[in-house]
Amino acid sequence: MADIETLRMAAIAAVLAATSNRDDPAQAGRQLGEAWAQDHRRMNMGMSSLMHSRSARSPWR
Repeated sequence: MADIETLRMAAIAAVLAATSNRDDPAQAGRQLGEAWAQDHRRMNMGMSSLMHSRSARSPWR
């Protein structure tokens, strides 16, 4: 009886571990992406480069 309960708990833990490590595919579009991709998008929109933006002083203090 205890072996069945142990196996059941192990199976539940394995399923939870397998499902919690995945990234949510619905949130993929909300992530910023790599720095080169961010820089490319900024430059295409006419904004300053990412390097310039990161080195600029912060407007809030």
